Parts: sequence; C-alpha cells; structure tokens
Amino acid sequence: MNAAFLRAEWGTPATVRAGCSLRGGGHSQAPYASLNLGAHVGDDPAAVAANRALLRTALQLPAEPFWLQQVHGIAVADADANAPAGPADAAVTRTGTRPLAILVADCMPVLLASADGAVLGVAHAGWRGLSSGVLEATVRAMRVEPQAIHAWLGPAISAEQFEVGEEVRAAFMAHDERDSVAFTANARGRWQCNLQLLARARLTALGVRHIATAGLCTYSDAARCYSYRRDGRTGRMVALLWRAGTVA
Repeated sequence: MNAAFLRAEWGTPATVRAGCSLRGGGHSQAPYASLNLGAHVGDDPAAVAANRALLRTALQLPAEPFWLQQVHGIAVADADANAPAGPADAAVTRTGTRPLAILVADCMPVLLASADGAVLGVAHAGWRGLSSGVLEATVRAMRVEPQAIHAWLGPAISAEQFEVGEEVRAAFMAHDERDSVAFTANARGRWQCNLQLLARARLTALGVRHIATAGLCTYSDAARCYSYRRDGRTGRMVALLWRAGTVA
C-alpha cells in the first residue's frame, strides 16, 4: 500500500519536511477508509496502528510522531521534554527528532518553522483555537522573531462550505473588528467563515510574513480528504513537521 501524502511547498530548508496525509492507501474500512490516523474516532485500533506504521515507513520518519490530546484549546506542548504530551493543541521542538503531529478533518493545521529550520511548531487551528489565540501561543513558545518564521496552512474546510452562527463571528469580532472580512452573510441568516483568512490575519498581526497554503478544501474533496462536517463519523488526517538529516 502507498500512503497518500501532500507535501508542503513553503520555502523552508531542505532538511525541514512537512505536509499532510490524505485518506488513501491505508488499512481502515468504511466509514474510516482508508488511511485513518485518529485513534479516538471509533476505528479498529489495529487498523489505526497499521496505518501509523505504514505512514512512518513511507515517509521514513526518524521517530514516532508526537501525538497530542487535542481539545480545541491553546496549550502548547514541548516535544523535547521527556514526558507525554497531555491535552494540547500545539507543540514546538528545538532539538528533538520526533515529528510534530496535528490530527485534522476540517480544522486547519498550521505548520511553522524558523528560516534556518532550528525551531519548529505546529498548531490545531479550528475556529475555537484561532479565536482563543492558539497561533499567538505557538509563536510565543517558539521564541523566534516572527519575521524569521515560515508558515504553511494545511488542508481545511473552505469558506464556501463552513457555515457558522453569530456566536462564532462574535468571538472573532471581540478580538479584532477587522475580522469581519472573513465572514460572509448567507441566505439562512448565518455566516460563511473563512478559516484561511482568519489564520493569515493572526499570523500577519504577529509579524509573520512568509505564509503558504495547501489550497485544499477537506469538505469538497471527499476522494482525498476526511471531513467531520460532511460525514460526521469519519477518520482523521495528520499534518506532520520534522527534521531530516539528508535530502530525499
């Protein structure tokens, strides 16, 4: 089997590897077919373990990924500490070789790397995390000048497919009224929410200038992507960020 993986193109050093898994080439059966990496969604644990092993081999990962207990918060875990991750929605590393990992199925994975590849960070950026400040917390934890950070916004639900209520818009407007540009009123009296635009605004406000995007809507691309909003009971993709000593 060939694990499907979308590699990030974002101007980082060749030793920095990044991207996001897609749903093809794994062992899981419907409704998780087939490369489900989420161990918390009701899939057969043996299939999830086999999928994780398959991905690790296919990408020649230097170690088991640093799996987080994601809770839609803003806690940032230190992947270099000799301890389990615990509940967290972001992680950073400076010296370790463990790949950083974010599980997604509509929320946006945001990968961050210093220009020299010395410091890496990842964040789980759904609307709750974005509005609460998960990107700000991750950039602070990296302790790198924001101008020296490259960011990659991975596959996520697009504005055309992401309908939200007034409470979501209000959460962002309370932080910055300029976030109104990321919300478009629809005929149902609700809002279409642009996660990519919101993430870009937060990063730009922090001083991050190098921002690339995957340009892939998880909801619309059922063949390649899991989408919780589209399917409900479904699998999870994983965005990965790690260092490799040689160019593959």
